[in-house]
Amino acid sequence: MSTIHSRPDEFIATEHKPGVWERSRRARTAILYLLPSIILFSVFVFYPMFRTIYLSFFLTDQAGDAAVFVGLDNYKYLLDSPAFLNSAKATLLFVLYTVPAGILLSLFLALLANEKLRGIGFFRTIYSSTMGVSVAASSVVWLFMFHPSIGMFNRFLALFDFPQIQWLLDPQWALVSVAISTIWMNTGFSFLILLGGLQNIDEHLYESARIDGAGYFYRLRRITLPMLSPTLFFIITISLINAFQTFGQIDILTKGGPAQSTNLIVYSIYREAFVNYQFGTASAQAVFLFLCILVATILQFRFGERRVHYQ
Repeated sequence: MSTIHSRPDEFIATEHKPGVWERSRRARTAILYLLPSIILFSVFVFYPMFRTIYLSFFLTDQAGDAAVFVGLDNYKYLLDSPAFLNSAKATLLFVLYTVPAGILLSLFLALLANEKLRGIGFFRTIYSSTMGVSVAASSVVWLFMFHPSIGMFNRFLALFDFPQIQWLLDPQWALVSVAISTIWMNTGFSFLILLGGLQNIDEHLYESARIDGAGYFYRLRRITLPMLSPTLFFIITISLINAFQTFGQIDILTKGGPAQSTNLIVYSIYREAFVNYQFGTASAQAVFLFLCILVATILQFRFGERRVHYQ
């Protein structure tokens, strides 16, 4: 009797330890709950991804079915193609134009909107309003603003007797013009996320810094940016991915022109697949774009996360 009651905790733990049948039942229950998500991901993510990789090794017919196995020839063709190399260069420039400028603008607006001033809620609404405008609608608005004769920008230049610019028709300005419109479209989302991060910072940190005589820029460098670093890390990662996948404004504003100066990889994939019906080379471009995004994301997590302060 003394042996039974000498170690009651061990007896209770052994009594309630789930057996093989119980663990199997829990696993089946978990899979049942995850089944809708597994089905959706399989249909809309995994199958298209593996199908794209599969088609990248083939020449296809107009229906998109694999016809002739060519191995890595599609990839060799892309690396030797001046048009694809131009698309890769345009995509890289577009990312460099939009991501840093968009994040800096959003951070600046978030810092302004975080101030406790009367009527600041109105400006918060205005700054985040671009989230409620579709890419198609905003692109049409920018199309009129960039118009060479009736557009707002050239009318503004005419007030100061500056020469007019063919914003969407000049190869030197077309990519910059699309980048400007893209920065405006993405500002609302980035601003809202950064504003939420700013409002999540403990106000006692700023009060202690003020008592010690710290100025605004010192508090910004020593308190705001370190505490905001997880949010900035998230925004930079999402902005990079979105910049590589830009399509709508390219299709509406320039359709890849002029002189292929705005023919980003995503738009090149669309033209190759649904205009030229070359699904094999389009799939190879899609795989290349996926690898670029994957490498950029890995580098971001590898080097960018070192400066993130989670505490």
